[in-house]
Amino acid sequence: MKRFVLFLSAACVSVFLATAQQREMSVEESYLQEEVQGSIIREQSRGISRENKEDVLDLIRDSLKEGTKSDQMREALVYMSMEGILNQTREGNRVLNNFPDIRRRSAEYLGQMATPEARDALLNVIYYETEVMVLQEAVYSLAKIGLEDNGNTVRRISWILRKYNDTNPDNLLALAAIEAYEKLGGFKDREAVELLMNIADNYKYTTSVRDAAKQAVRAALRSQTKS
Repeated sequence: MKRFVLFLSAACVSVFLATAQQREMSVEESYLQEEVQGSIIREQSRGISRENKEDVLDLIRDSLKEGTKSDQMREALVYMSMEGILNQTREGNRVLNNFPDIRRRSAEYLGQMATPEARDALLNVIYYETEVMVLQEAVYSLAKIGLEDNGNTVRRISWILRKYNDTNPDNLLALAAIEAYEKLGGFKDREAVELLMNIADNYKYTTSVRDAAKQAVRAALRSQTKS
């Protein structure tokens, strides 16, 4: 029923836009459009239905492709990035809304929002998340945003990379971290360089990952020599 309401609301928005496109949209109509869409996003992102959350993420994806961003979109993504982690719906001891795929997509679209608030939300994802596929996406998104915060972003990435490097090395997480270091100035960070050297010599990683780490170490040494 709720998904039907979402589709019906989205259809109303589409009809409204099609009508408005036939003439110049007034300020009031533009504001109404944003309010209707924001209301849909807020309500459905906080429900318990996975399908509704997927629909909201599809709506946000399409909006981002059109170059549209809003506070409501960001707030919904922040909320869903903690779905089943901090924002839990329980039945006894069972968590009903542990949706790693929803969290992964939320992390991806936060990267496309590319704001300091989105960066801070992704740093929280790295701290609390337990699924490596979500962590990979969060690190890639931080690299995409490319905003550093007095070294905090690089340090948080190094923290999660070391955690997995010491227990269960993950190739995609390592590649995401290498890309993030390159874009965030991590090659000048001592801990980051030490981790790269460790990855380069760790045969639990694939050859391509070790080679990428070796190239990153060489780039780090060059940057230190120039400075």
